[in-house]
Amino acid sequence: MRHILKCSKCGGYTLNKKCRCGGIAATIKPPKYSVEDKYAKYRREIKRKEREEAGIL
Repeated sequence: MRHILKCSKCGGYTLNKKCRCGGIAATIKPPKYSVEDKYAKYRREIKRKEREEAGIL
């Protein structure tokens, strides 16, 4: 099954890996959510740093 892709150059949608404009198309689906996510620790750390820099924490 093929999925819809979005061009990074022009913002158009396509089913091909390369867009008509010559840009590379990437998937627009978000990553699958999992409670046992092995990268969650790193995402939380980055968010904490960004909040500290913004003065929220």
